[in-house]
Amino acid sequence: MRNRLGIEARGTLELTLAMVLSGTLGVFVVESGASPFTVVFFRCVFGAVALGAYSLVRGFLTGHGLTPRTFGLAALGGVFIVFNWVFLFEAYEATSISFATVVYHTQPFFLVLLGALVLRERIGAAKVGWLAVAFAGLVLVSGVRPGDTASLKGLGFALAAAVLYALATIVTKRISGVRPHLIALVQVTVGIPLLLPFADFGEAARLGAGWGWLAGLGLIHTGVMYVLMYAAYAKLPTARIAVLAFTYPAVAMVVDWEVYGHHIGLVQALGVPLIVLASLRVTLAKPAPARAAAPAPRTEGHAPAAASPAATRSA
Repeated sequence: MRNRLGIEARGTLELTLAMVLSGTLGVFVVESGASPFTVVFFRCVFGAVALGAYSLVRGFLTGHGLTPRTFGLAALGGVFIVFNWVFLFEAYEATSISFATVVYHTQPFFLVLLGALVLRERIGAAKVGWLAVAFAGLVLVSGVRPGDTASLKGLGFALAAAVLYALATIVTKRISGVRPHLIALVQVTVGIPLLLPFADFGEAARLGAGWGWLAGLGLIHTGVMYVLMYAAYAKLPTARIAVLAFTYPAVAMVVDWEVYGHHIGLVQALGVPLIVLASLRVTLAKPAPARAAAPAPRTEGHAPAAASPAATRSA
C-alpha cells in the first residue's frame, strides 16, 4: 500500500509539472514573434528531435509494434493534432491566452458528440444535461457581442481547435500495442512536410531571440512535457488525471494576467466553473454497458496502449 501511494505521489508530481508547463505554452507562442503556421512547423521540428532522441535512448524504436494500419492512424491523428495547434495559436493572436484556453477546454464535449456521430456511441440523458451546462458556461465565458469581430474570430478558432483535438483523440484511441511516445513522434514528424508549404522562412530568419522560444516549444512543451505526462498516466487513476488536467487552464490564466495583463471579466468568470464541472462529470462518467459486438482486431506487440486523450492536448 505504501509503495502504491509513493507511485501515485510521483505520478501526481509529474502530471502537475506537465500541466504547469502547458500553462506557459501561450507565452512561448506569443514571445516567439512568429505566425501560427511557422510556430507549429518549428514546434514539430524541435519536437521530433526531442521525442526521437528520447525514444532512441530508451530503446523504444526496437520492437515498436507499428504496422501499416497503426502508422496510418497515427499519421491521420497527426494531421488533426498539428492543425489543432495552428487554430489554437490563431486564437491566442485574435483574443487572449486565457480566453482561448478556457474555450479550448470544451474538448470533452466535442469528443462525446463526435463519438455519437462517428462511432455511434450512445449519449445518456446525464451527458446531454452536462453538455447543456457546458454550453451555458461557454456562452458566459465568450462574452461576445455581435460587433466584437476579434472575440468572435478567437472563439471560432478555439472551437475549431477543440474539434480537431477530439478527432485526433478518436483516431488515437483506435491504436493499441504502440508506445504513446512513438505515436506522438509519428504525429509531429508528419507535421513537418504537412506544414512546410505554410511556414514563412523569411519571417523565421528575422526572429532573432524568438528562436529560443520556438526551440522551447519543441524541446520543453513537446519533449519534456509529453514524457512527464506519459510517465504520470501509467501511475494515476483516471479521476486524478481528470482533476489535475485543469491545472493547465488555471496556470494559463494566471500567466496571461501576470505577463500581459489579460484577464476575463466577472461575467466570463462565472462560466469557467460551469465548463470545469461539466467537463469533469463527462470525463469521469461511467461508460454505458456495451452492446454485444465483435471483438476489436488485435495488433502486433504488447507495448502499452496509446496514452490518455489528454496526452495530445495543446499542450
